[in-house]
Amino acid sequence: MRFPTTTALCLGTVSVLVLTACSDDSARATDPMSSASASVSGRQEGGNAPAAGPLSSAALTKRLLDEGDLGEGYARKAEQPGRHDDVTLTGCPAVSELGGDAAAGGSLGFPRRAKVSFTYASSTGSEVSEELYSGTAAELSSGVGRIFEAMTSCSSYRVLAGSTAVTVTAHEVPAPRLGEEQWGQLLTFTAGGRSQVVKQTAVRVGMVVAVVSGSPALVDAHVEEAVAKARVTT
Repeated sequence: MRFPTTTALCLGTVSVLVLTACSDDSARATDPMSSASASVSGRQEGGNAPAAGPLSSAALTKRLLDEGDLGEGYARKAEQPGRHDDVTLTGCPAVSELGGDAAAGGSLGFPRRAKVSFTYASSTGSEVSEELYSGTAAELSSGVGRIFEAMTSCSSYRVLAGSTAVTVTAHEVPAPRLGEEQWGQLLTFTAGGRSQVVKQTAVRVGMVVAVVSGSPALVDAHVEEAVAKARVTT
């Protein structure tokens, strides 16, 4: 299966994470600005989730974390331009089967979205990012769940862009019991003899899904705050 890097592999978060990793000339394995997530799924009733309809991208942007939320040492990272290399994915039929509408940014594209990414100055290479998506609870639950399950269904797979090959392994990990549904995974990207680990935690609160990705310690430190801010109704 081949598809351009400007399309969504599954969720926007996962596609940029994987596709940027393969086309990075310095062989850094990831850009945690984007991510997909696969699945430890839990449920927790209540949570004061918003009862209104799906939010616009502009409304989601206001609920993103900012430097003031994260504290000292964080700097906002400029959004990277879209890439146009052809990419080949092999070794995981379940991920490849997310093609068609999903690969073209269709039914699983969640057009209502907002994202932000930060670097952490005191630790070289440490980054954390957040993406917010909005849709009906059923759309978010089935879409994110399907993607997460596919991503952890294979022990590993390979992504090739030009002459750069990246081996991706993923396994599910427990996610904090926040919101109505939670998913967690740990991704390891290996390229050019170097590896980098990225943790991804996704939480649904009503009609919003918050995906926090990046260095495992930073994700653990900020996911609860991200979910709380995503939940705000005013």
